[in-house]
Amino acid sequence: MTTATAPDADAPIRVLGLSGSLRKGSFNTALLRAAGELAPEGMRIEPYDLAAIPMYNDDIRQAGYPEPVAAMRTAMRDADAILIASPEYNRSVPALLKNAIDWASRQPDQPFDGKPLAIMGASRGALGAAFANHHLRQIFVVLNAVTLGGPEVMVGGSPDKFDDARRLVHEPTRTFLAAHLERLAALVRSNRGG
Repeated sequence: MTTATAPDADAPIRVLGLSGSLRKGSFNTALLRAAGELAPEGMRIEPYDLAAIPMYNDDIRQAGYPEPVAAMRTAMRDADAILIASPEYNRSVPALLKNAIDWASRQPDQPFDGKPLAIMGASRGALGAAFANHHLRQIFVVLNAVTLGGPEVMVGGSPDKFDDARRLVHEPTRTFLAAHLERLAALVRSNRGG
């Protein structure tokens, strides 16, 4: 008989990164890349492509999760934390991201339960996807994720903060994002009991 051991509080932190946009030039995907650059020592951010996830259909789910969905759920479950970068569509969450959350949230073993999770967003407008951020927080309360609180990363005026190659070049935003990731690392360590 094997017994589960508590994770080492100082073990490397694997973060699954989800972008709510499929757009090649997405500021939110670029924000995830910047997070990968700015992650604290011992944290690795692994972007996950949601393009292959089919539209949710409970008849299909009851027959068995499609392979891309099963793989996504496993990746979420195996990660120490989830980092979401989402644009805002019509003052809410993009269908791509909401669809992935709906697939992942089905029982048994929904992977958000007790999982450390951080949310951020970027937009051309001044509010930095604030409404999408708020709606995601509402969703993850129901799913019992351990959501990182404020201060929140909402990058408004994105064209002025990223260069033409979509690299985050605005130093105050880089500093703020790095601090956000440090707080996520602390949340993971706390969740591990360290």
